[in-house]
Amino acid sequence: MAPDIGAPAIGRDGAGLPEVAPRGAPPRWTRRRGLRGLLHSLLRPLVPRGLLARALLIVLIPLVVTQGIALQIFYGTHLDVISRRLAAGVAGDVGMVVELLTRYPRGADGEDERGWIFREAAWRMDLSLAFEPGAELGPPAQRPASLPLLPLEEDLDRALKERVRLPFDTDWQTDPRSVIIRVGLPDGVLHVEASRKRLFWGTIYLFFIWLVGASLLLFAAAALFMKNQVRAIRRLAGASEAFGKGRDTGPIKPEGASEVRQAAAAFNGMRANIRRFVAQRTEMLAGISHDLRTPLTRLRLGLAMLPADAQADGVEMTQDVEEMERMIASYLAFARGEVLEAPEPIDLVALVREVAERAPAEGGEVAVEAPPSLTLPLRADALRRCLGNLLDNARRHAAHVAMTVRPTPGWAEVHVDDDGPGIPAETREGAFKPFASFSAGGTGLGLAIARDIARAHGGEIALGESPMGGLRATIRLPM
Repeated sequence: MAPDIGAPAIGRDGAGLPEVAPRGAPPRWTRRRGLRGLLHSLLRPLVPRGLLARALLIVLIPLVVTQGIALQIFYGTHLDVISRRLAAGVAGDVGMVVELLTRYPRGADGEDERGWIFREAAWRMDLSLAFEPGAELGPPAQRPASLPLLPLEEDLDRALKERVRLPFDTDWQTDPRSVIIRVGLPDGVLHVEASRKRLFWGTIYLFFIWLVGASLLLFAAAALFMKNQVRAIRRLAGASEAFGKGRDTGPIKPEGASEVRQAAAAFNGMRANIRRFVAQRTEMLAGISHDLRTPLTRLRLGLAMLPADAQADGVEMTQDVEEMERMIASYLAFARGEVLEAPEPIDLVALVREVAERAPAEGGEVAVEAPPSLTLPLRADALRRCLGNLLDNARRHAAHVAMTVRPTPGWAEVHVDDDGPGIPAETREGAFKPFASFSAGGTGLGLAIARDIARAHGGEIALGESPMGGLRATIRLPM
């Protein structure tokens, strides 16, 4: 009995045994695929499609994460500690002034003491003091929202609560260069004006500008470098696409990274090999054509020299020779592929009308519906042969044939419709196979040659239902 090819091989140690999942639980590979598929479906809309954008995203994400960590370390720890210490220093000075004023109350001897306290505070502590006797501390003034990264008000309020231990209020709006602290004393209100420089230092701006500037500079350098690399890849992709559509633009210059240069050199080598192969095949086919047509020409001459009583038999033999020449021409055209002709800007509409105008002389008028003009890079002779093959097939099986040229986004379509019996849907693809003929006397190469020519242009041919009731052959050509 033959072994089951699809079954896994099982060794002596049990290797190759399929994994059996616990009852009620999916296999591990299924769970992995499910999780991986879920992550892929969630991240796919967020990930850009282009190589340049993806490469810049790979550079940008670590850069943003690194700078975010640096900002968190600086603003979240260092700046917070420094801000608390500066606020504690200002609150300590205010607390000392309040303690001295409480120790030396207003009186005959206290006037000189308070004047000395105010002068010493202005000189040694950089605090401007004013006392309002008999006043009471009112409700706190409305303050603006704190800066999100510099919580100076909260730190100062917290430090004043710890070191003053009296009712107080802070004013950040009256003077943009200082903060006014009002402290309620038993006999009045003390006004303290402290410079904001004691609570804030300008190096944080420099640090932030340096951090953001360095990030932008690195990102710009990475974007410029990656753009040059992607440009070489785009050039290689464009040359490959053009060569695949039969538009030979010549060898490309290897540039960029070593891998891109290697790919460009491989493309140039592949292009040279293909062109050399096509040239060798064409030369070989030209020799075969010459060798085959020589004996056929000799037979034609022999038939023409037959005596008069044998001319009736000679007519049939001459028709056989002509049929053999036509079949040889079709075989050679199919093998050659019509790829040696250089594409040029051609008016597709004019070409279609030219092919259609030949039909009445050969039997059957062809209606053409098309825009005024449509210029594409085409191989005129090859496409003329492609359209001629489609028209010959249509006129062979139908009484009425129509051609339509319709431009679509990125493509130009040519429809060849007829009112014949058509081809069943399940056998339409088989009609393009070489030597597949659905009529007597045909070589079975008409559709094969037509598809080969369309693909050489970077397009395609498809068969479908015609609005006229027969078969529709659609040629799609890139614009």
